[in-house]
Amino acid sequence: MGLPSPTSRRKNKVYLSIWDVLWALVSPLAALWMGNALVLSQQDWGMIAIYCALSSGFAVMAFLAFRLQDSLTRHFSAHEAIDIVEAVLFAQLMTGGFLFTLTRLDGIARSVPLYHGLLLAGGLIFLRILMRGAGEEEGAIDFQSRRERIIVIGANRLASSFISMLKAYTPGRAVVVAVLEDKSGKIGRALGGVEVLGTSQDLDPIVGEFAVHGVHIDRVILAGDKDLLSSAALHDVERVCKKRHLELSYLPRMLGLTEPARWEPNVAAAAEPTPERHFFLRLKRLIDIVASLGLMLLLLPIFAVATLLVLIDVGSPVLFWQERTGWRARPFLIYKYRTLRAPFNSEGRPAVGDRQPSAIGRFLRATRIDELPQLINVLLGDMSLIGPRPLLPEDQPSNTALRLSVRPGITGWAQINGAKLVAKEDKETFDEWYVRNASPWVDTKIALLTLGVLGRNYLGSAEASADLAQVQSKRAKLAMPETAVPDQAPTQKGMQPAATVKRSP
Repeated sequence: MGLPSPTSRRKNKVYLSIWDVLWALVSPLAALWMGNALVLSQQDWGMIAIYCALSSGFAVMAFLAFRLQDSLTRHFSAHEAIDIVEAVLFAQLMTGGFLFTLTRLDGIARSVPLYHGLLLAGGLIFLRILMRGAGEEEGAIDFQSRRERIIVIGANRLASSFISMLKAYTPGRAVVVAVLEDKSGKIGRALGGVEVLGTSQDLDPIVGEFAVHGVHIDRVILAGDKDLLSSAALHDVERVCKKRHLELSYLPRMLGLTEPARWEPNVAAAAEPTPERHFFLRLKRLIDIVASLGLMLLLLPIFAVATLLVLIDVGSPVLFWQERTGWRARPFLIYKYRTLRAPFNSEGRPAVGDRQPSAIGRFLRATRIDELPQLINVLLGDMSLIGPRPLLPEDQPSNTALRLSVRPGITGWAQINGAKLVAKEDKETFDEWYVRNASPWVDTKIALLTLGVLGRNYLGSAEASADLAQVQSKRAKLAMPETAVPDQAPTQKGMQPAATVKRSP
């Protein structure tokens, strides 16, 4: 899972290539000439200026929107080429739509936008290919070092990445000359430009064939751990390497990779659900999709106002993210509106100023508006509207199997029964009770009680104090740019904050 940059790093820098801008200005004129546009023969300079201005403007907007200059041109790849094509299509659609609305494309042949798109995309890609070639020419080659010849066993993505990495980091010094794969269907095909010559059982004769051609094999690399091959095949490979004095390496260990930890719950999972409850849990996902879409449309004005307030108060980016553990122990990114100013500037230096939540930040937290972006998590399937709150990995309770058997929720049974004003053990009890008793009636009751909470005034004094204390404590402990916003829920009568309040999820 890819991670965005920390929200404490302000995105103030804008990268834009002067060559891309120049080509965006020149390509519309070239497209008009190639398409024999009537406006050229009529010398309709006003229409020519409008077309060129709109085309160039939308092209530059597309360059910024698709962040074409964020990648280094000397490492240009197919991924960046796809980004360029998408940006050009976006620019052409916007240009064509505006021109057709304003002028019905009078005097401009229908082929001109096609020529323009091909010219713009082709020029951008060609420029990057030239830049990449220039970078490769500057790379120094050590002609005195002996080339290492490698045979890789395992035609998989890890092996393909390793071959590409060798070409980039050690050009001409370490070369994969053959790939072996026990699945016969892959023999004869190529992986990263290297042919799959045979199976692991063919290692000995293949090494001998290369020796006939004067090519000495130095190393055999397994693109996986020992379980990549059967025990008999692995024993045969080890025998051949020992016989021919070849070094045998395991690619994951070479790269510093370890076997992924497997989630093993230390308690038994919940009992097998009844047919009625099983049906409800399956239906709940459909309810979440429909309800989250409806809420996002209904609350769209609030989203817009909240985004504007956050921009005014703390600046860009407006969303704070944090990795949490979700359904079946899958990590995901939870989103909230930011309510604290960034402690670092764009260069990573500490910013001067108070990091207490402002009046706007306190308002967003007290009204729970800062939690609205989690509707996106619900729509993506990471969360549910109702369920146990998602926790950080280190905050997971002992009974992980039970609470992770359902999707975490925006609100839940613990949140309407005290939230941050109850001890951690009580929250775990509330969450476990919900998982064991989830039903349409329970979810409806939680939803109605949550609406009651939202209809009340600001947080009670005790809960507000706990909210601020948790923010300050977590920030001092972890020195993070933004702390997770504690859950906010009604206070039970007579319930007082615990002596040591731990940050709520």
